[in-house]
Amino acid sequence: MKKTAPVAALATLSLLATACGGTSDGPSGKAAEGGTFSFALSADPGVLDPAMGVLGVTNTTLSLAYDTLVANSPEGKILPGLAEKWDVKPDRVTFTLRKNVTCSDGSKLTPSDVAENVNHIADPATKSPVYGVLVPVGMKAEADDAAGTVTLSTPQPFSFILESSTLMFVVCGKGLKDRSSIAHATSGSGPYTLTEAVPSDHYTFKLREDYAWGPNGAATKGSGMPEKVVLRVVPNEQTAANMLISGDLNGAIIYGADRKRLEATPGMGKATMSAGNGQFFYHQGDDRPAKDPAIRKALTQAVNLPELAGIASSGTGRPVTGLVGDPKPCQGDGVTGHVPAFDPAAASAALDAAGWKAGADGVRVKDGKRLSLRLLYVTTKGASTQAANEYLAATWKKIGVDVTLNGVIDTKLSESLNATQDWDVVWLPIGVTLPTQLVGFLSGPAAPKGANFAHLANERYEKLVAEAVTKPGEEGCKLWTESESALYDAADLVPVVENTVLVAQRNATFTVQAGLFVPTSIRMTEAG
Repeated sequence: MKKTAPVAALATLSLLATACGGTSDGPSGKAAEGGTFSFALSADPGVLDPAMGVLGVTNTTLSLAYDTLVANSPEGKILPGLAEKWDVKPDRVTFTLRKNVTCSDGSKLTPSDVAENVNHIADPATKSPVYGVLVPVGMKAEADDAAGTVTLSTPQPFSFILESSTLMFVVCGKGLKDRSSIAHATSGSGPYTLTEAVPSDHYTFKLREDYAWGPNGAATKGSGMPEKVVLRVVPNEQTAANMLISGDLNGAIIYGADRKRLEATPGMGKATMSAGNGQFFYHQGDDRPAKDPAIRKALTQAVNLPELAGIASSGTGRPVTGLVGDPKPCQGDGVTGHVPAFDPAAASAALDAAGWKAGADGVRVKDGKRLSLRLLYVTTKGASTQAANEYLAATWKKIGVDVTLNGVIDTKLSESLNATQDWDVVWLPIGVTLPTQLVGFLSGPAAPKGANFAHLANERYEKLVAEAVTKPGEEGCKLWTESESALYDAADLVPVVENTVLVAQRNATFTVQAGLFVPTSIRMTEAG
């Protein structure tokens, strides 16, 4: 089957790992009319063209100003968005658009506008980093303006052709005619319009009072909708927490140590959200120790995964059931029973049997070569990630492995994984919403020629994926779950924990789902 995604899109997968939907213990109080809703972004969103954005905070920002054809409910049910209905076939989906949708410049949204968005991303000249991740490889769009429909099709059956539309932001109006104009501005049909952009400081949005075509027909007429939304760039979580407590912010996503402090603050609304998985991959290149499945299994058996999960998540994680985040299109558990159990004695015995004997300094040696691993991780994900990797290194040293920690910043991750290939194990948080988004990274041509950064060659996974992608609904989900299990059975990668974050709310309530605002959910409340 045709593989997905350019190598550069790997950064998209890692950086899209962000908050998904959850249940809120929100602040109570009467709705406060008008006003300004202020939310902290952990980094500057960068380029705002939806075809070029790769950061999680970019999509959070864009979700205020842009709509999608369909949306997800918190339970994973597909809801009407710009499209009021749809007809799904194995290799195509035809959407009938709502007739009352207008762009922020007053122009009417047409099926041709939607088609141009999809085809622009799919055009190789665009070099869009979201192609193959948010827009399936080979997808094309055809519009029928007279009938009010747009059809998205793929070269072969694609099991999530409808679900893939939940993350495709639709540009319209002036921005569609001049994409350069939306590098630092917006041109969408969403409920808010960007009115001021000060990079690395703040982004201000103004409410569109005529908006009435959100998910399931949601509108901006409701009581408590803020007239303005200000996204403030606050990289330091402690600073963001202080601003929440003082009332200078209405919302923020908190990953680290300040979470407990905010949860204990009176009047602070809080939601616990899924935030992607913590997991590690083994490099299976020809010259790497983990090429041997016995080595991978032994290394995995040596790790107390529940203990590692607690360290990696600071005790706030959940048991992991698969690679795809909420809202999950498939509800199966592919992890339980498929990851080697904790057994340090068995791990040592397996290394002995594989010919790796302890040397004078305790490090195992085979044919004159030391058993050495370079452990790669990102340093910008907080103290818990650092502690988790230090734990892995200490664990493997106990069974005679020489481990070197290699911490890098986000921008160096893709280079280290794909270009220099200077790693043997990588701790890689990934946040995706469809299993198809991972296929090109878990199979196919190996880096640097392809996106398969770990040099995986799991024939069972590839066979199951080739069948799963052609099957819709529950039939396809069973195969997708089984395909993931094949990876764990072979110890190609080791799922550790489903991370969670705190979405703190002060004098406001709102929903964040799959890293995106549900903008019509934002409500200001009177100070308590």
